[in-house]
Amino acid sequence: MRDLVYTGFMSLDGVVDSPGGGPGEEHRSGGWVFKDLEFVPEAWSIKGEELADTTALMFGRRSYEAFASVWPSSEDHAAYKELPKYVVSTTLSDDALVDGWGPTTILRSTDDVAALKEGEGGAIFIHGSAELARRLSDAGLIDRYHLLVFPVLLAAGKSLFSRVDKEKQMLKLRDSEVYSNGITKLIYDVTR
Repeated sequence: MRDLVYTGFMSLDGVVDSPGGGPGEEHRSGGWVFKDLEFVPEAWSIKGEELADTTALMFGRRSYEAFASVWPSSEDHAAYKELPKYVVSTTLSDDALVDGWGPTTILRSTDDVAALKEGEGGAIFIHGSAELARRLSDAGLIDRYHLLVFPVLLAAGKSLFSRVDKEKQMLKLRDSEVYSNGITKLIYDVTR
């Protein structure tokens, strides 16, 4: 069975919208990850650590389209280039997939994601894709969260967690660290 891991940047009030401020990120505070905070390299070390565990990437359609326009030619993301990618979308067509960015499979439903998790292989990491992460969390398919929580309140934007009325879900802290610039790393396993 494969683990499904959500990795992302989050404001203290739970917003994951437009952290980089690039194309398609129209939040009024877009780019909040890089603004107003001292750069502390060790706060970003989680990204290198994740790469060692990543055997595939998963995106929702909008995040795939945003990342596919930048990551294939980005030196910062070169290690992701040949990894298998899964896009969960009911609307994306096969001819919209980007060539030269590793094998890419379109999954059409939450059931397809559940079937993928049942197969052989290592961890699949979800980048961006807040709406997809909420759906998969509500379906009980996310196994772990890797969060960098930033000391900022954005007050509006996409939230990682849904407000669906459901039973509580417990998390177990796997790792945490606080950095001098106020960023907090939180890694939680979902308990079942």
